[in-house]
Amino acid sequence: MNTESIANRLVSLCRAGKFNEAQDELFAANARSIEMEGMTGDLGTVQGLDAIHEKGRRFDATISEVHFIKCSDPLIADSFFTVRMDLDATYKQGGRRAMSELCVYEVADGKIVREQFFYATN
Repeated sequence: MNTESIANRLVSLCRAGKFNEAQDELFAANARSIEMEGMTGDLGTVQGLDAIHEKGRRFDATISEVHFIKCSDPLIADSFFTVRMDLDATYKQGGRRAMSELCVYEVADGKIVREQFFYATN
């Protein structure tokens, strides 16, 4: 698959709430996931599909209710693409809040090899 096909498939799966399926299908086994600078612990930078899944499980465990998730169409440039994700959720600590993030992906050899997230941390 080329970058555009991967980007469109990722968006389609994310819009359906199939995040784990998207990772299993589209990510390289040694993909890297990078959070905002300064994030540490469970939601920091991880490498490998198992670690990415675990990071997702730990993030999900912080949420008591998801009110909506929205995913934009991808913007593609060579082997990179970006997607805007909006999340409105009630967290177990901190209550309800909405956030927007830019998710940037790098594709090599038909798989996503890196994802990096940009969002306000305040």
